[in-house]
This record gives sequence, structure tokens and C-alpha cells, in this order.
Amino acid sequence: MKLAVVTDSTAFLSEDALKNPNLFVIPIPVILDGKLYNEGIDIEADQYYDLLKNSQEFPTTSQPALGEALMLYEEIGKKGYDTIISIHLSSGISGFVANLNSIKDSVSGVNIIPYDSKITSMPMGNMVETILKMNAKGCTLEEMLDQLDQIRENTNAYMIVEDLNNLVRGGRLTNGAALVAGLLKIKPVLTFDDGKIMLFEKIRSSKKAFARAEDVIGQRMREINQPVKLYVIHANSLAVAQEEKQKLQEKYPNATVEIGHFGPVIGTHLGEKAIGLAISLEY
Repeated sequence: MKLAVVTDSTAFLSEDALKNPNLFVIPIPVILDGKLYNEGIDIEADQYYDLLKNSQEFPTTSQPALGEALMLYEEIGKKGYDTIISIHLSSGISGFVANLNSIKDSVSGVNIIPYDSKITSMPMGNMVETILKMNAKGCTLEEMLDQLDQIRENTNAYMIVEDLNNLVRGGRLTNGAALVAGLLKIKPVLTFDDGKIMLFEKIRSSKKAFARAEDVIGQRMREINQPVKLYVIHANSLAVAQEEKQKLQEKYPNATVEIGHFGPVIGTHLGEKAIGLAISLEY
């Protein structure tokens, strides 16, 4: 088996992973003031948030064209790969991974496996990097897919956002949740539930919201009872992320804690200054 791993630009990946010759990344477009930017190619997170502050229109995101994905799969096949694991942004946020199933049998001689991460950013990057490591070790396809399922089942994320309007306008959270948040002046903690962004708990202040998310991460660690990685993910709020990393490291000294950022696509939905705390299996 010669395996290629395909993912999309919402995955937060290490520099080593990005240099892996078996990895291929599909950019997801962001549209800002009528101009289309391909995440990770035309625009990076730092540039994006500067543009966002001065934008005249609410930004939107779009799915990559299926034709472009098919062309990539065909190119991968021509390079001698016979198997592709294609790991993508949660189907609860985008229909892209579901649509890939319609072309998975289109490349002769290549077994294409679209995989719904049901998450994004650093936890999704963890899935991608795990498969790259397992491939280097010569693991079987069955072992890799089983490990992906285990990671997915033991991944949780909790997000504290400054403003729910982005999620509501983008259709990623119900208006009802936003209305309640506005009326009660709460700081909601959001989570991924079967791949969809949902209200987890309504908290009265940012400080209490962060404390609650930290505690829930600890509960999940005890439930998983396996080696895990903890992630602090920020939308142009590095100082807060560094503070949260320190808190998590002090509370859970045996865990690996890493910082990353939400790119333009997820930043569009969560809004600037959003912070995510996540837990995932460590391979």
C-alpha cells in the first residue's frame, strides 16, 4: 500500500507535517468584501484578522470545488499512490466531506476514503499527523482507520467566544441560543456535539467560563484514562491563549499542552478573540 493523506486548510499542522511528501492540503475559500481568498495560500490568520477589522461586509466561507478535489486525487494517483485517506472539517460545519463521497470511486486504481473528523483545527491536525506517523511505521489501513475512530471518539473541544453573531449569521448556531445569551448577558461555553457547534453551558462571566472549560477538560482526561494532548486555540488572542496554557499546565502537569490558532475559515464563524480548549488522544 502506498498511502497519501489529504486534508483541508482548517487543520492546524506542525511544520514537520506540512513538509511530509505524503500530505496534500486542499485550501478552503473565504470571501471578504467580495474578494475570494484561499486559506493558507492567499491569506494567513494574521493578515485575515487585520482585514476583518476593516471589512465592509460580513465574511463568508465556501466549499472547495469538487472538481478541484477530483483533480488532486487524480494527480495523487498518477504519483503512484493507491490509497488516500482524506480527513476533513466536520460535516456539522461544512458539507465538503460528505460531498467527497460522490467522487470517491472516480479515480481508477485508487481507494479514496473520505473521513469526517467531526472537529477542526488542532484536534483534526492531530488525526492527520497520527496517520502520517502510522504510515511511516508501516501500519495497516485497518489499524489506521481504527485509530482515527478512537481519536474521534475521545476528542472534545470547548469554546468561549466574544460574540455569537458570527455563528448565528453563518448558520452555525441557532438564533435561539444567541438570543438567550444576549438577554441574560451570559458568556456561553460552546462545544462540538456530533460535529455540530452547540451551546454547552451558560456561564455568567468570562472568568467562570474559562474555569468551567478547564474543569471539563480535566473530567474528560479522567474518563479517557489514556495519554492525551491538550490544545489551546485562539483567534488572534495569543496572550489569553498563553495564560490558558499556563493554567492547564499547572492543573494537569502530566499532560502535553500546545497552543495553535484558528485560521480564517473557522475564525470567520467563531469571530476574533475566540478561545478553544480541546483534548485529544496522543498517539
